[in-house]
Amino acid sequence: MTSCRALLSRAVPAGRRIRHGAAAVAGGLLLVLAFPPFGLWPAAAVGPALLLAALRHRRPRAAFALGTLFGLAFFAPLLWWLTNLGVLPWAALSIAQALLLGLLGCAVPAFARLPGWPLWAACWWVTAEAVRSRVPLGGFPWGRLAFSQADSPALGWASVGGAPAVSAAVALVAGCLAALATGGPGRWRVTVAGLVAATAGCAGGALLIPGPSPAGEGARARVAVVQGNVPRARSMEEQARVEQVADNHIAATRQLARDIRAGRTPRPDLVLWPENATDTDPRTDPLLRARISDVVADLSAPVVVGAILDGPGDRIRNAGLLWRPGTGPGPYYTKQHLVPFGEYIPLRDVFGGLGELQLIPRDFAPGSGPVRLDAGRVRLAESICYEVAYDGQVRDAVRTGANLIAVPTNNATYMRDGNEAEPEQQLAMSRLRAVEHDRAVLVASTTGISAIVAPDGTVSRSTGPWTRQVLTATVPLRTTTTLATRLGPVPEAGFAVAACAAVALGMRRRATPSPPAASSGGAQESREEAVAPA
Repeated sequence: MTSCRALLSRAVPAGRRIRHGAAAVAGGLLLVLAFPPFGLWPAAAVGPALLLAALRHRRPRAAFALGTLFGLAFFAPLLWWLTNLGVLPWAALSIAQALLLGLLGCAVPAFARLPGWPLWAACWWVTAEAVRSRVPLGGFPWGRLAFSQADSPALGWASVGGAPAVSAAVALVAGCLAALATGGPGRWRVTVAGLVAATAGCAGGALLIPGPSPAGEGARARVAVVQGNVPRARSMEEQARVEQVADNHIAATRQLARDIRAGRTPRPDLVLWPENATDTDPRTDPLLRARISDVVADLSAPVVVGAILDGPGDRIRNAGLLWRPGTGPGPYYTKQHLVPFGEYIPLRDVFGGLGELQLIPRDFAPGSGPVRLDAGRVRLAESICYEVAYDGQVRDAVRTGANLIAVPTNNATYMRDGNEAEPEQQLAMSRLRAVEHDRAVLVASTTGISAIVAPDGTVSRSTGPWTRQVLTATVPLRTTTTLATRLGPVPEAGFAVAACAAVALGMRRRATPSPPAASSGGAQESREEAVAPA
């Protein structure tokens, strides 16, 4: 009899660990479905709810394991497009992000017994995203809850508190769902009421989305986005040899000039080329300079050229270069957030000779701050490629007085296998930025997806992948400043302070001996904690 009880006592915790591990994995997989290309945005609350429920009554070591499992199940499929660059970069980034999330998950049990813990869970989630967006190597903001909500009513909260506010609204619903799954029978009415309120708050974000501009209201500009396309190379080495990118964008822009002369389309006030539309510095390459000057003169409109510019020493710059008819190249914005192991190699002496990293012979030099590019009535803010994922970079660019946002990008490397998840995920971020700052956004890609996004986050024009195409549209040039633009990092900092305070309070309560529970519910919670994995 004694041996049977011993076996049973070991089987119960083991079964619980299996259930919680399965819940964490299921939660991560469900969260993937919230993001493009799937776009099932309600899953952004259900997936995290499973993780929070699994973490609630765990100890830190078990929380770390469950958070890491969730992270692996989430990041590995979310970032599958990175396998186009190589299996090792995909695995390394997925594992690093999972381990970081697991480490951050150790804090959840500390506040999970506090009153109103779903609120503290929402604050913790935003804080975890803030940490991931900064470390290591400048952070990796991909996978924030806010970036899954481009088609959700919660998107409107971006105009109030930016991406952190959207993530918080979704995470609050997730916390309430977790509380409903793990709460005692005497608390279900309060928990259901909280869930209804949180869901209504999320849906209320639809009232905050900026409305469309009436045709006669405010300044407007005619814009063109050029997608020149490049050959669909199957390896990094083949792509490194591609020399047609400038030719293709010059040819597409020359066709636009012919269409203007033929009266098929109005003359634009500004033309946008994508990131890396030139593979040499057009200011110092005489032939390339002459060809771009000719097509800009033929167009009779300024062009923002996504250019590779010579930098200090042996480094280069990834820049958006304003090219005006008659005067040629002028001011430029240099990308600030560079891609580790893509645009520069940390510890080059150690890693620089490995595999395809040998195809990156020199590092890019980062820019030092935002630069507004002025062309007539257009005041342009640029966020190059994955910079659009960084709150501060986009916000600082808009704060220069910009009335239009541009996101030039080059996604060719990540689309070689036909996978369109990376450009679709990046487009969702651009849609959030449009609402956050009440600005139209131009997305220009070498290979797709290029798009013109209205200030309310809707896509008015878009291209297909691996095609040569020019998008034209008339967009509003808004100068209003949203609350999110004015508050800047304050909402995120507020969530972080609240999360840290909740963790500190929870740890203090754990360290203080509590009197014996007076109810069966309290006794059950004590027994559950006693059998929790160490």
